[in-house]
Amino acid sequence: MTGTDRATEIFVAHRNLLFTVAYELLGSAADAEDVLQETWLRWVGVDLDIVQDQRAYLVRIASRQALQRLRTLGRRRESYVGPWLPEPLLTAPDVAEDVELADSVSMAMLLVLETLKPTERAVFVLREVFGLEYDEIAQAVDKKPDAVRQIAHRARSHVAARRPRGPVSADETRDALAAFQRAVTTGDIQGLVDILAPDVVFLGDGGGVVQALPRPVVGAEKVARLLALAVENLTEATFETTQINGRPALLLRFTDEVDTVTVLHVENGKITGLYAVRNPAKLSHLSEQVTLRR
Repeated sequence: MTGTDRATEIFVAHRNLLFTVAYELLGSAADAEDVLQETWLRWVGVDLDIVQDQRAYLVRIASRQALQRLRTLGRRRESYVGPWLPEPLLTAPDVAEDVELADSVSMAMLLVLETLKPTERAVFVLREVFGLEYDEIAQAVDKKPDAVRQIAHRARSHVAARRPRGPVSADETRDALAAFQRAVTTGDIQGLVDILAPDVVFLGDGGGVVQALPRPVVGAEKVARLLALAVENLTEATFETTQINGRPALLLRFTDEVDTVTVLHVENGKITGLYAVRNPAKLSHLSEQVTLRR
């Protein structure tokens, strides 16, 4: 086996992990794929005989690349038109059963991570989600271990104060999705009000490219009437249930093209958050995933 073949085998074995690390740091599948490419280009030039922990070494490379990109993206998001939502990621049903992973990639959690500074986000994700040791994280973020411990404590406190509560059981989640789909497709306002939490929050992301909510809408009555009104103009649309970011979601299609993906956050059998992504740039990766799945 050549050195490149060996490097490729190792990289492929850790690819899913590296993608998840990059995605949780960036909230973008397209940017995570770019990070993987950059990681590969650096990895293939490494002398593998001196690498003691291949997983840690690859995570370190990917984290550094993602952190650099995150700082640039942060400046771009300051001028983003309307609410910003993470790029939807199609996830397998078994991800929803893995509570920790499903929670860490959920729309609600990624929005909380957006409130952290880039280094805080990297430290939190690497420590709390992937369980890296402080020494390993220190190398990834170019900080001393003691500094990383302080950053981790600060980030943990910040997230704990804002972290959404975990989802209910899988059965309750499926029931909530079914009730929501039924009410949306029939325009049943009372049915929507019944399944929505009183303080439900509806966010829409069009990126200034397509029409979307310019600001959050809060309250079951307001959200229900808004959804019912929107459905009146969707006579040619089709709806498909799926799992997005470890949560139940509806894909809205026109002639097989994904127009909108709406992700639900469910607590105690009620929908507490609705995240509707319409920005075409954020749906291209999802459309490819859906096409491949068929």
